[in-house]
Amino acid sequence: MQLLVLKNIGIHGIHSQAQIAERLLIDAPAVSRLVDRLEEDGLVERRAGENRRCVRLEITDAGRREIQALELAARWVDAQAREFLAPPEVEVLSCLLEKLQTGLCQLLGGEPAAPPRKDDPPCGPPSSNNDNG
Repeated sequence: MQLLVLKNIGIHGIHSQAQIAERLLIDAPAVSRLVDRLEEDGLVERRAGENRRCVRLEITDAGRREIQALELAARWVDAQAREFLAPPEVEVLSCLLEKLQTGLCQLLGGEPAAPPRKDDPPCGPPSSNNDNG
């Protein structure tokens, strides 16, 4: 969960604990504890906000390096997974994962999904053009 908070601050530019709580669907005290840990690890800093009640969260250089390491690891995992799937299978898997993520976001009360476009391909099985049968 700490990584999601770090990503929201560093990549999505969310600088308020309240906005992070809303986006991740967790309560404010939980976000505060997560930010405490990120601050202890030197990945995030709390800075003065617009008024005394407001705190602005900023990612540190160490936090940016952490995000870069995570993105590198994600690309490595993606490349490894693609070794086991044909390109059409990768497309179907991506489509299905996107569809699942959209549905779960709607279920959890997140941002409403955009309706499918008419030019979007269906998430059906890839056509088999091989002669292995």
